[in-house]
Amino acid sequence: MFENLSERLSQTVKKLRGQARLTDDNIKDALRDVRMALLEADVALPVVREFTNKVRERAIGQEVLESLSPGQALIKVVNDELVAIMGKANETLSLNAQPPAVILMAGLQGAGKTTTVGKLTRFLKERQNKSVMVASCDVYRPAAIKQLETIATQTGGIFFPSEVAQRPVDIAKAAVAQAKLKYMDVLIIDTAGRLHVDAEMMAEIQAIHAAVNPIETLFVVDSMTGQDAANTAKAFGDALPLTGVVLTKADGDARGGAALSVRHVTGKPIKFIGMGEKLDALEPFYPDRMASRILGMGDVLSLIEEAQRNVDHKKAQALAKKLNKGKGFDFEDLREQMTQMLKMGGVAGLLDKLPGMGNLPAGVKDQANDKEIRRMIAIINSMTVAERRNPDLIKSGRKRRIAAGCGLQVQDVNRLLKQHLQMSKAMKQFSKGGMRKLMSGLKGKLPPGGGFPPMGGFPG
Repeated sequence: MFENLSERLSQTVKKLRGQARLTDDNIKDALRDVRMALLEADVALPVVREFTNKVRERAIGQEVLESLSPGQALIKVVNDELVAIMGKANETLSLNAQPPAVILMAGLQGAGKTTTVGKLTRFLKERQNKSVMVASCDVYRPAAIKQLETIATQTGGIFFPSEVAQRPVDIAKAAVAQAKLKYMDVLIIDTAGRLHVDAEMMAEIQAIHAAVNPIETLFVVDSMTGQDAANTAKAFGDALPLTGVVLTKADGDARGGAALSVRHVTGKPIKFIGMGEKLDALEPFYPDRMASRILGMGDVLSLIEEAQRNVDHKKAQALAKKLNKGKGFDFEDLREQMTQMLKMGGVAGLLDKLPGMGNLPAGVKDQANDKEIRRMIAIINSMTVAERRNPDLIKSGRKRRIAAGCGLQVQDVNRLLKQHLQMSKAMKQFSKGGMRKLMSGLKGKLPPGGGFPPMGGFPG
């Protein structure tokens, strides 16, 4: 996401090297590049115009501090204005209502409403400890009702059954009554999707809204539709009293303009952003963190929060104690570290949040996927318990059996053994002399093909 925009902005910054002050002359070309980058990212023209004007006003005449370069000074101004466009701060769901707090989902067909209902259910259960009921008012697609039932089972939500013969308004009223009887904290109502802004179906969702009086009305929008996303959001905003927007499929958005446009065009805050198809791939939208990602500065805060949620701290402490006692780093430890890494979004998810990773060569970025990690886990799973705990046992005959067991080649097993040996040495250095020695031990030893050393559960 935002890859092209990030590249263009970094090129712009490089052109300002060697300047002592941000003047009208030296910033003119920079702003032209910024404007082109934003338009290519499919940001709405009024948003681009207002953004560049504000950047110019703030930047021109600004003295460059000794500790900063002109490029860095411009980056600060651009960062501040990006944050302002996207909403200044994260706005959470307002659930301060007499239970059940009703959340109504609206949006076009295919935007990802039903999946978002599942993600939101999981989010509320795991992070806010809420009991959640879900109901589908989509009587036009029987498969949608079944899909929601399946998702509810996977996320631990209570599914309210509905049938295609029922009226959507009646389903919504019955769901509210049932949620009250079962003392549910939250009720999420999924509505029928629309191929376009349709007057008849708009009237239907307005009727549902009037019947249940939701505390939150969220518009779900596909960020890959670019500028159309903002226009559609505005149309829905005119028809419904929206309280927020959920951007979906942001992991596949090469332009990213929707995130910059939708807040400005609708006046409604972006509350969540969907970063993948998995039911845990939903993040609260923080404008300041998103601006950092766009400018290639990473999102370390989100990375830390993700580590706190997903890393098993007991296991990490156990590994630390094990290493401190001088015991080896075996394959069971390696598998655990790789599993933790996948829980945190995998290699690509980590790279997106780490500072400076936007400058990596395209070839390295392409290799940054979880395929190699999963291959390594498959090889370890093919080993016996004794082999995992004592890698020295693995000789030629055992290598052939392990390779056959996971459907790979002996060369793949040899590669993993070599990588494990390197990591074991690095872990020994870590236990003796801290992180500095660990990093020097890993220097130049990153495995090829995206198989980066696991980072999810480094102890300490």
